[in-house]
Amino acid sequence: MRLAIDVTLDYEFPAPADVLLAVEVAQLPDQRLIEDLLTVTASAPLRPIGGGEGLGRRTWLRAEGRLRAEYRALVELTRALADLSALPLLARRELPAEVVPYLWPSRYCESDRFEAFVESRFGALDGGERIAAMDEWIAGQVVYLPGSSDTATTAVDVFVTRRGVCRDYAHLLAAFARAAGIPARLVSAYALDLDPPDFHALVEVWLGDSWHLVDPTGLARPENVVRICAGRDATDIAFMTIFGRAELIGQQVAVRRADAAAQPEASVSRAT
Repeated sequence: MRLAIDVTLDYEFPAPADVLLAVEVAQLPDQRLIEDLLTVTASAPLRPIGGGEGLGRRTWLRAEGRLRAEYRALVELTRALADLSALPLLARRELPAEVVPYLWPSRYCESDRFEAFVESRFGALDGGERIAAMDEWIAGQVVYLPGSSDTATTAVDVFVTRRGVCRDYAHLLAAFARAAGIPARLVSAYALDLDPPDFHALVEVWLGDSWHLVDPTGLARPENVVRICAGRDATDIAFMTIFGRAELIGQQVAVRRADAAAQPEASVSRAT
């Protein structure tokens, strides 16, 4: 399946600021990037750098006044999904070195504070069955409510209030998984049929010998997701990190099928 992605970011910067963009599709075996183009009106040359863990690419730029960034991509997805409940859990001592850091607590995923709860609630389950049960628990206990959280909201906050948006669901599942000894990282992505369309946050868990996508919100199907970058939590996967101040003028994300079975395009615009 081929997906066409269109993104427009429109911001006003009252003073010069450094900006780190993470909007470009990661080139991976299960999502072949056919073509893409990032166009930015900026006061200095763009400087691309590698993404975290070698996944994806970020771009530094210097912004002042009006900043408009446009990104277009065509991607072919060939992702085969495994049955999570059938996947084995490796002992910590057998994990590859590169996934070990995803066992540890992070700023938004305070996994050490969930160890007792996770053991009492999910400790009797094996391997991927734990993740499936955690995913089901979150779906039944947390209400998706736009505006109910902010950039300071952590997994503990979500566990207490039982409400949040995609990044909050992802933080909670990642914290649960790490508390159970399962490496977990957050992933930023584009998703087909997301309502409303926007940048989306999911989780990847290490089971067996590879990473596996899980969307605890249930809003996107993992086979219809295009990954951008991955990291410990929302700090690492933000589509735009601003070292200064900026005002949102407008923002649009659109994802549509681009093959013979193409569906009508869906998009959403936000403006002040």
